[in-house]
Amino acid sequence: MAKRETKQEKQKRVLILCVDRDGDIETKAKLKTPLLGRTTNVEGAVTLALNDPEEPDANAMFEAVRLYDRMVQEKQPNEVIEIATLAGSDLGGVNADRKLSAELESLIKTFEPTEAILVSDGYSDEAVLPLISSRVPVSSIRRIVIKHSESIEETAAVFTKYIRMLVDDPRYARVALGLPGILVLVFGILWAINRFIPDAITWYGIIIAIIFGGFLLLKGFGADRKAKDFYIWVRDYTPPPLPIQISNYAVIAGILCVAVSIYLGVANVIRYVPFSSDPSVWLNLIPLVANYFIKGVQTLLIIGIDIVLSGRCVRLYAERDSRLLRNGAFIVTVTWFWWILDATATLLVTPLYPDVAFISFANTAFADFILKIIVGILIGIASILLVYIANHSVKDFFKKDTEAENPEATHQEQ
Repeated sequence: MAKRETKQEKQKRVLILCVDRDGDIETKAKLKTPLLGRTTNVEGAVTLALNDPEEPDANAMFEAVRLYDRMVQEKQPNEVIEIATLAGSDLGGVNADRKLSAELESLIKTFEPTEAILVSDGYSDEAVLPLISSRVPVSSIRRIVIKHSESIEETAAVFTKYIRMLVDDPRYARVALGLPGILVLVFGILWAINRFIPDAITWYGIIIAIIFGGFLLLKGFGADRKAKDFYIWVRDYTPPPLPIQISNYAVIAGILCVAVSIYLGVANVIRYVPFSSDPSVWLNLIPLVANYFIKGVQTLLIIGIDIVLSGRCVRLYAERDSRLLRNGAFIVTVTWFWWILDATATLLVTPLYPDVAFISFANTAFADFILKIIVGILIGIASILLVYIANHSVKDFFKKDTEAENPEATHQEQ
């Protein structure tokens, strides 16, 4: 028994393996694989060749039989030669490889080869080399190239791969199929309309230019990517805390008010100041232009700034920030600035009246301007004093936030 096992270990069991990865043997010759033995392979090759004389897999099987005959004549006493044919699936890909693996495992259990010689008909079948070599050592590869040549088969395989990618991959299908599909659909619609409205089909060239131009613009400036990023941002957007939202909305509302106030100021100037192409006239009209512009701007400008500061106050109050008091004082000062702007606009137009009767009016406007500035300064000083007093009165309210932000400093003081 031991001698028999030693003898089997010294034997070289060579399997000549022909592989038909796309399963033509089963689909065209209607033969069940694996085909094991010379007679079975010859009959299978003849049947396949009769069904399809141009089939390259039949040539590969005949070459495997020829190689088998030659090796049988030249074999050594310790060699055992066998021939077999495996078939994959016409579905290709994973299905073909799994079927080949199952048939190869069956052959290994039946024949127990120590090495294999692969006979391939071209590019696609040689792709199974890693699958075979992982189970049986492959000592040689015999590749059969018929008249259509290896390069043509490889080119066809590459083209097939890219055509499938254009059809199956959504990124490329949008351009390769979607855009031509839109153009064909538009052509069909215009062709149908052309039966009722003459010359409707002549719009097709204009529509092609619009569609292609829009597509190139979108791709060139990355508008599609930006739109996608904006959609993702909107979908995943998480609103900030309510005080911050109020502050942000107040900033937007304030900016809109300031923009509208500037528009109203310009519109006021256009409405009441006469247009002239003479530069000297425009120099004389500058005070009047400034007057009407300030009159149109001042109300919404002050309201917009106060809205922004009020929103900031809400956020500072929620954060218990001591800057809340200074911000409140600033609101009072900005509000008083409306009267300063009004006095400035009035003062700018008083020199435009040369009548002596208006001298007292000019003095009154100037005095009113000075008075409002002085009042504004006093309001600012009073606001600073009130902030200082209030800051000491409610310091515990703001101290909590400071302690929460810096607990280590509070612990060291204790």
